[in-house]
Amino acid sequence: MEINIKAMAEHLGSHGKGFRPHAKTHKCPAIAKVQMAAGAVGICTAKVSEAAVMLNAGIASVLVTSPVSTRQKARVINAIASSEAELLLVVDSVVGLDALDAEIDASKSVGLVLDLDVVMGRTGLREDDVFLRLLDRVHEDSRFYFAGVQHYAGHIMHIPEFEKRREKSLRSWDRLSAKFDLLEQRGVRADIVTGGGTGTYDIDVGIERLTDLQVGSYIFMDEEYRQVGGADSDRFKGFDLALTVACTAISQPQPSTITVDGGYKAFASDSVNPVCDGRPELQFRFAGDEHGVLLRSESADSNPGDNQGLGVMLGDVLEFAVPHCDPTVNLYDQYWVREEDGMVHGYWPISARGCSW
Repeated sequence: MEINIKAMAEHLGSHGKGFRPHAKTHKCPAIAKVQMAAGAVGICTAKVSEAAVMLNAGIASVLVTSPVSTRQKARVINAIASSEAELLLVVDSVVGLDALDAEIDASKSVGLVLDLDVVMGRTGLREDDVFLRLLDRVHEDSRFYFAGVQHYAGHIMHIPEFEKRREKSLRSWDRLSAKFDLLEQRGVRADIVTGGGTGTYDIDVGIERLTDLQVGSYIFMDEEYRQVGGADSDRFKGFDLALTVACTAISQPQPSTITVDGGYKAFASDSVNPVCDGRPELQFRFAGDEHGVLLRSESADSNPGDNQGLGVMLGDVLEFAVPHCDPTVNLYDQYWVREEDGMVHGYWPISARGCSW
């Protein structure tokens, strides 16, 4: 993990870009502090509750990347905003700004980042008139200051073909030119232009106006990302696997398979299956909430004299690369931290686990 963090910091720094890593991946202040120590310009969170955890742990700058639209959440924002740390919020609607306007105290100072959408259709604004209305209101209110803009095209991150992913990401940024023209016409400078992610970390550095990238999964990697093609390979390169889930072989009801104690409650299963790097000839199949089944892949060489070719005995512990790291992390209470000597010397609490509001 530390090698991955260093590699990303050096790569982005060599292109004059900052990195604003996303804590929705790890939900752990201890890891956020390692990223800040490596030169991160701040930490992203997806939710207000995650931001509360990070700010309470002493993180100096936090950007909440999902819009707030209710006065209830705005009251939480008011409670966690302080002069001791920078709190940035994305805004993409008049309703959201109204909620903040109603609840933020006059003594507070909150940076607002206008969220821009092109085609993804998840969050962000598209209409020029809304963009300008929000911009004007921010400048008129002493509690708020215009910090910049955000653009995140999450649907692009896992496009398998690198050139197709590159073309779509660059086109997505190019389609925002009109919004930046509006800022220039108003004489307004966007100090922060943030977005991108792990899937476009080596693409979006070519965007001149981009100031920092919201990379997340690079610290751990997962099988979903590893199956994405790189610039010169059919697998994602540059970062190594740093997160595994350990499962124990507990049953063998038939000679050709063996059951481990990890199922849907152990792995987020929204994409591909877990993979055991140490035993690439084995395939994992989900077998319910609590169990997974290992079987020999059709392409693997068979060795009938060795436990029907499986080579796994009851009681063996195997480590698996997870299908999708972010939601898998949210299933656990802590990380068991393995050091360079191969031994586990401690654990880090996943303090923002379940902070999904």
